Amino acid sequence: MPAGVTPGREVVLETSRLLLRPWRVAEAVVQRELWTERDPRVPPHRRIDADGYPTLAELEDGIRTEQPSSTGLLAVQRKVDRDVIGYCGLVDTGRGAEGEPELAFELLRRVWGHGYATEASLAVLDWARSSGYERLWATVWDWNIASRRVLAKVGFTETERTEVDAVRGITVFLTRQL
Repeated sequence: MPAGVTPGREVVLETSRLLLRPWRVAEAVVQRELWTERDPRVPPHRRIDADGYPTLAELEDGIRTEQPSSTGLLAVQRKVDRDVIGYCGLVDTGRGAEGEPELAFELLRRVWGHGYATEASLAVLDWARSSGYERLWATVWDWNIASRRVLAKVGFTETERTEVDAVRGITVFLTRQL
């Protein structure tokens, strides 16, 4: 756990327009909407399956059991509208180097193009830096041009590393020194 992280303490980040904070159970509907909006090229395990899983109840249970930690996906809430529009945070996928988590973000389609992903990502980067992380990773599908633009805006650079999926395309690996 990096310096500055207190076990059991919730991370709350604030920008001029956004509040990034732990999810509330009632916001599982937003998570479900994100799952339903995902591009069909996203792997099936990250989309609603033919039987409707994950269900709203499963997503609610996931929020209930989530423990505060040095990584995790924070709900992104607009301050003025007071609505949750997606998530941004750090995840430990094991795809980067030890102790170097991955920046992840996803917003509802209806709010794309307003700079929220960039704003939320910059807040997470500031928090990561102040928490003692020295480098972060990000992965993105080569066809996800909007997310690649956000990552470039916040200072990530593409590495030579990629993973090829014959069905879904190429995953590009990026890093950012903090």
